[in-house]
Amino acid sequence: MMASTHLTKLIRFLKEDLSISTASMDIALRQVEENPGPLPMILWQYGLVTIEQLNQIYDWLDKAS
Repeated sequence: MMASTHLTKLIRFLKEDLSISTASMDIALRQVEENPGPLPMILWQYGLVTIEQLNQIYDWLDKAS
């Protein structure tokens, strides 16, 4: 349950603070289901976030944990 809540907060941060589109999130979440891996890296590997945004995501994750 806790992981699900954390993921929900991460997705909210990605959409609201970094303006990642719902379509981009759908692509990334589908890839995570097919090939499990860290969501931030999937977003970056598929070109859905910049390296700067990736750093912001990891900063947020550090503060959130």
